[in-house]
Amino acid sequence: MTLSLERPLVLVGAGKMGGALLSGWLEHGLSPSQVFVLEPTPASEIEQLVAARNITLNASVRDIAAARPAVVLIAVKPQAMGEVLPALSLLVHPETLFISIAAGTGLHRLKELLGAEVHAVRAMPNTPAAIGRGITIACANERATPAQREMAQQLLAAVGEVGWVESEAHIDAVTAISGSGPAYVFYMVECLAAAGEALGLEPAMAMKLARETVSGSGEMLRRSPEAASQLRANVTSPGGTTAAALDVLMGEGGLSPLLRRAALAARDRARALGK
Repeated sequence: MTLSLERPLVLVGAGKMGGALLSGWLEHGLSPSQVFVLEPTPASEIEQLVAARNITLNASVRDIAAARPAVVLIAVKPQAMGEVLPALSLLVHPETLFISIAAGTGLHRLKELLGAEVHAVRAMPNTPAAIGRGITIACANERATPAQREMAQQLLAAVGEVGWVESEAHIDAVTAISGSGPAYVFYMVECLAAAGEALGLEPAMAMKLARETVSGSGEMLRRSPEAASQLRANVTSPGGTTAAALDVLMGEGGLSPLLRRAALAARDRARALGK
C-alpha cells in the first residue's frame, strides 16, 4: 500500500500514538511535504523526525487552513479536547475529514466543539501500532463521505488492521478490549514473572521466560488457523501440570470474571471521559 493524498494532512498531537501513525504514514510513502504537525512540546524523537524529513512543525492554523487539508487527525489526550478543538475550527470544511483517536471522545463531542458541519471519524487504535501490528476500529458520522471513509481506512491501515462499526456505542467496548488490552497483557507478563520468582527463579530468568512465553504464544495465535480455545486444549494434557494451573485460572473467581470486571471498568471510564 502506498499512501498519497491530494491535499495535506494535519497531525494534532505527536505523542506515542500520534508519532506511531506519523512513522507508519511515512513508511508507506506519504510525502513529508503533505504533512503538518501541531505539537507544542514534541519529544526529541519527533523533533528529529520532522527535521530529518523536512515536515512542517507548528505552523499557524490560519496558514494550514489556506492549504485546505484533506485530513485533520486528532491524537491528543481526551482531557485536552475542549481546549484544542475550538482552536481548529478554521479547518472545518466539507472537503476536510476530522479523525479523532482520543478515548471517550464521541462524534457528538466533535460536533459540539467543531460545529454541526464537521465530517468526522472516531477511531480507537492500540499501541502495537508502533510496530505496525495494531488493530483499529472506526466509526463515521453521517457527514463523512464514502471517499473520506476510504481515506481514513488507508491512513489507519498504515499501522495495522482496521475494522468498522456502524454503531458508535461499540467504540467504548472496543476501547476496553483492544485499546487498553495491551496493558493487560503486559501486566500478565509482570505477574507471570513474579510467580516465577516466588517459585525460586532468578528475576532475570523469570522475566525472560514470561516475556518469551507471551510473545511466542501471541505469534503462534496469529499464525494458526485454530481457535484460541483449541490452542489452549493442545497444550493441556488431562491430569497434567497445565490442567492443574487451568483449574485455578478457570475456576470460580478466576481469570474470566476478573477480566470482565476490568473491561467493564475501562468501558465505564471511557464513557465518563466523553461526558
